[in-house]
Amino acid sequence: MDNADNLFHPSLATALMKLDPEDGEQIMEYFKTHALLNREKALLQASVREQKKLLVENAKLKKDIEQLRFQLQDKQRRRTAKALLSPAPPPPTLSPTHTTPVNQSASPAEALAGVPTNPPPPSHDRRERQSRRRRGERKARPTSDPLSLGVEPRVDVSRLDLRVGRILSVRRHPLSETMSIQEVDVGENAPRTVVSKLGGKTDLEELQGSLAVLLCNVKACKMKGVVSQARLICCSTSDDCIELLVAPTGSMPGDRVTFLNYPGEPDRELQSKQRVWELLQPDLQVDCRGVANYKGCGFEVKGKGLCRAPSFTNCIIR
Repeated sequence: MDNADNLFHPSLATALMKLDPEDGEQIMEYFKTHALLNREKALLQASVREQKKLLVENAKLKKDIEQLRFQLQDKQRRRTAKALLSPAPPPPTLSPTHTTPVNQSASPAEALAGVPTNPPPPSHDRRERQSRRRRGERKARPTSDPLSLGVEPRVDVSRLDLRVGRILSVRRHPLSETMSIQEVDVGENAPRTVVSKLGGKTDLEELQGSLAVLLCNVKACKMKGVVSQARLICCSTSDDCIELLVAPTGSMPGDRVTFLNYPGEPDRELQSKQRVWELLQPDLQVDCRGVANYKGCGFEVKGKGLCRAPSFTNCIIR
């Protein structure tokens, strides 16, 4: 109770004892206990606030680490591709002028053994070392890269950054009857603007507030004057019959769509010249059960289920 004693002036205890000699001491003990409880409560609240602050900072650090890892993987992939495309160095050739003549004054044993008695000129030796160093670096570069496989970079669905998004608003494109503009929350600080070719028969009002699947690592491009920052993943039987893929129940904006048989990390941004989306699209389909899949492997939100078409079966994904 030493800390509680410091909270009260001695004159307060004296006054209480004079007013109530019998219960004055118990009243003082009550006040001291109540003061200690209030102090412990304040310390506990401060600890909870500090814990919440640490959780927020940890989440931010995790996000920064994830972005740095994507950047590192992208740089390694670019380095691998550059090394594979660089021409192989020509094999070294020995010029007849580079042969070392046998010293006439050497002993017969040294002459038969081919041991040169005079070293080559320093300038020639330096040029040879530099040439060998350049050849060695060029040959060692592809094998030193941990991602070098001796083939072109992989082309599978793991390179796509597919996420669940919630459509916040939707409107017709002012310059096209077949296009619409959506503002979509994909779990980032600000929603993304998406321009889609959903066709003229799609009821846009029904899309507002619904969950969809988006390709988020496409390069931003301008469509009829509006910059589109992602791509809505749809399934269709024809140009006029289009449905958005539906995320599983319980999904949240920003949830990743992954594939069990293809666990790689997505590209930071798909390069248009590599045409990754165009190469993968023939293998993206909706099966007879209405489940979206790539080569038989379903679009999955871990712990929540599979992505499906609302009503279509046996159709393409685009």
